[in-house]
Amino acid sequence: MSGAVLLGTQGWNYSAWVGPFYPARTRPADYLQVYARAFRTVEVDSTFYAVPPEKTVRGWAERVPDGFVFALKMPREITHDRQLSGCADLVSAFVERVRLLGPKLGTVLIQLGPDFGIEKREVLAAFVTLLPLDVRFAIEFRRPAWLEPGVLGLLRSHNVALALTDGPWVSRERMIALAASPTADFAYVRWVGPDRRIEEFSRVVVDRQHELGMWAIALAALAARVTAVHGYFNNHFQGHSPASVRAMQTLLGQQPVAPSALADQTELF
Repeated sequence: MSGAVLLGTQGWNYSAWVGPFYPARTRPADYLQVYARAFRTVEVDSTFYAVPPEKTVRGWAERVPDGFVFALKMPREITHDRQLSGCADLVSAFVERVRLLGPKLGTVLIQLGPDFGIEKREVLAAFVTLLPLDVRFAIEFRRPAWLEPGVLGLLRSHNVALALTDGPWVSRERMIALAASPTADFAYVRWVGPDRRIEEFSRVVVDRQHELGMWAIALAALAARVTAVHGYFNNHFQGHSPASVRAMQTLLGQQPVAPSALADQTELF
């Protein structure tokens, strides 16, 4: 592989992970620090709901080692409330805040809602011109109509990655096929799951080894076409996303960090 494949989870604040992933008695304030001993990246969901305070962003950066990177969702005020219109000031303010992460800023995810239809093509075209070139951006569409050559060409012209998402909106087969033609010099992959019925996050509830195998082949080929692949698992994909990450790492020939090793390394107790 020419590009590194960095895998992590969508979020880290899950009390159900204490025991099966985090060492027993790990405090919530220490989750991120311990998480970063197992994985080199994480997707932050909280930024979807509000721009984080400066103190919070600096705190994230301080609790993880060099080489760790964060992916952060763009606030919903931009993506859902304003639907990418009239928000140049909001985009600028958000980007300036997350730049405080320095080299630990990985990607900003522009997650669009299912009500953002292809009729807003010109809105999208205007919006991508607002995106600074020194920050990586990925965009997730939740309507298949967006996945057409003109839109993909627009993303490619601005080096914006199409988020390849294993979820209920677009078929897995189509997403894997799109991995063959990345729209940016990096790639962004999300395993969301088909629905929200899984509520047990302390263990794998649904065996998706076959699907993981399909994606592992696609990731290996994709990594040869880009400088880096960043991928994130949701608990709703299998039930316990740290286990999903470790399973994919194994398929890719990476060496997972076992939860027992986290207990050996921790100095928190």
